[in-house]
Amino acid sequence: MNTIANTHTKPLYSTRHIAVAAVFMAMNIALSSFGVPVPGGHLYLCDIAICTASILLDPVSAFVVGGIGSFLGDVFFYPAPMFVSLVTHGLQAAVISLCAHHLWKNKKPLAAGVGVTIGAVIMVVGYTLGKAFVYSTPEYAIIKLPFEIAQAAVGAVVSMILCFKFKLLEYFNRLFNQ
Repeated sequence: MNTIANTHTKPLYSTRHIAVAAVFMAMNIALSSFGVPVPGGHLYLCDIAICTASILLDPVSAFVVGGIGSFLGDVFFYPAPMFVSLVTHGLQAAVISLCAHHLWKNKKPLAAGVGVTIGAVIMVVGYTLGKAFVYSTPEYAIIKLPFEIAQAAVGAVVSMILCFKFKLLEYFNRLFNQ
């Protein structure tokens, strides 16, 4: 008599994890839809959602939130740089998550700080090169460089404040029993 072994395995991502990632992706898309007007351009706040999600989530989920979320935001609102957003924000999110989760296990704020700093550099360089390519004018990319730096800095600082000062990371870990 043959018996069937229990082949039920734990799913890779729980429903709760997918729901949290989806909420962060929705926040990314929503924050991509408008910019805060500043003299000479706009400041987009989507980096806050990307950096915060990257500190909290694993690298694959962070890439999905950052890369695909930004891609969809651009598809809906401004499609020219959508592939630049996919690669740049996806890579930014994955690197932040890798640093935050694997760099220093006992010094989470330091690891996350290093991650968001490297992520900010990736975002600024990626968008500067991407805009120079998409718009075929390096001058335009250089003109927009201060806004890219400001966007990356705001996203990095606010996400660190949310995760560590306001203890979002603790709440997140409690939610997932980590």
